[in-house]
Amino acid sequence: MAELGYDYDLFVIGSGSGGVRAARIAAQAGAKVAIAEEYRVGGTCVIRGCVPKKFMVYASDYGRKLKEAQDYGWQVESSGFDFPKFMSNMHAEVDRLSGIYLRNLANAGVDVFEERAEMQDAHTIVLKDSGKTFSVDKILIATGGTPWRPTPEDLPGVEHTITSNEVFHIEELPKHIVIAGGGYIACEFAHIFAGLGVDTCLVYRGDTVLNGFDWDVRTSVHEGLKEAGVRVITSAVLDEVTTLEGEDHPYCVHLSNDTKIKSDVVLMAVGRRPATAGLGCDKAGVELDEKGAVIVDDMSRTNVPNVFAVGDVTDRIQLTPVAIREGHAFADTVFGGEEHSFDHDNVASAVFTQPEVGTVGMTEAEARKAFGEVDIYKTRFRPMQTALLEHGERVMIKLVVKADDERVVGVHIVSPDAAEMIQMLGIAVKMGVTKSQFDATCAVHPTIAEEIVTLRHKWVPETEPA
Repeated sequence: MAELGYDYDLFVIGSGSGGVRAARIAAQAGAKVAIAEEYRVGGTCVIRGCVPKKFMVYASDYGRKLKEAQDYGWQVESSGFDFPKFMSNMHAEVDRLSGIYLRNLANAGVDVFEERAEMQDAHTIVLKDSGKTFSVDKILIATGGTPWRPTPEDLPGVEHTITSNEVFHIEELPKHIVIAGGGYIACEFAHIFAGLGVDTCLVYRGDTVLNGFDWDVRTSVHEGLKEAGVRVITSAVLDEVTTLEGEDHPYCVHLSNDTKIKSDVVLMAVGRRPATAGLGCDKAGVELDEKGAVIVDDMSRTNVPNVFAVGDVTDRIQLTPVAIREGHAFADTVFGGEEHSFDHDNVASAVFTQPEVGTVGMTEAEARKAFGEVDIYKTRFRPMQTALLEHGERVMIKLVVKADDERVVGVHIVSPDAAEMIQMLGIAVKMGVTKSQFDATCAVHPTIAEEIVTLRHKWVPETEPA
């Protein structure tokens, strides 16, 4: 029973990975816990993000693998891609995972409310559908983020577009898709649809995709998109989306550079925003930043003593494993008697373009700004696996090294299985590995990863960086 006469010791708003982890750990520590979810238990990652997206990546990659198998001598014939069958199988697996999340919460003794919850004040939660109201000791905001789209005033015809939420529910594979954006979501879906045989066009307002990543990663992915058959239009944005009558494609996308593109689907992948609209943060006195993110300290505390927040809604690092670790640290600290916080430095991450991106630590630009003198070791090569292929992707590996003590402060990889490599390298970078320790590690041959420990010569640019 909750203490101090409250209905619950903890009420979690949002059942994504971070919220579910926090609820379970707090309940296992003896707290009376409830969690509310307005859509489906599992949150963005499981329901409309990482998991279904990765299945789509796998599906699109198999198309390329069929061609590669032929180059290796296999007599392979393809009768096309059964998109409805794939989507049915994918959603069945998503349903299964959501059920596991729900079952784990129930087994931990957490009360689950499958409806929207809002804060009436710092100690009162109201459920919008049923109207039920609960008094709570502590609140954890774990509502994640949501795709952002321009208003109809800023982009006429925006109602004809979809976002990364709806893309998992399209019923037919389009013949032509226009994707607006140059971030990781836009680049991943551009590779996915191109790999599935869709005529794909990516429109980006900048000049090179993946802003914020290391420059060599950005250029490698940008060129990889074009090599994959994606039409990449830069320095342009969508001005209008109009409908077409009696045409092969239902929409016409008007760009700021006067280009017009006919398309079946228009996907807006131009950013995400913290999901705090209408949540009642103002009523509870919880401060938000200019983007609507909940402002928290290192312990995930807001300015209101009994209200906390974890995950994408805080706009710290928008990664599922980070939300999980934040949620676990919160529950341990507040209910488990073990005070600690998650360290956000040197968090490894991946972008599931084709080939993948794996990155941990600083970019070259960040390291030069922080330390002044840095040493760069990098290589580009065609991996052994593609040597027999008519067309093969190339690998880029880059180490950013702090010059005065040889500490490796950044690793950036564009390669098949880059995500698998960066997970292990993340441990080393987190521990403060040095370049000489990399050099002292014997290579595993023949592998792509061996290049990481055989980079002996510093990269010298042809011209000094600006």
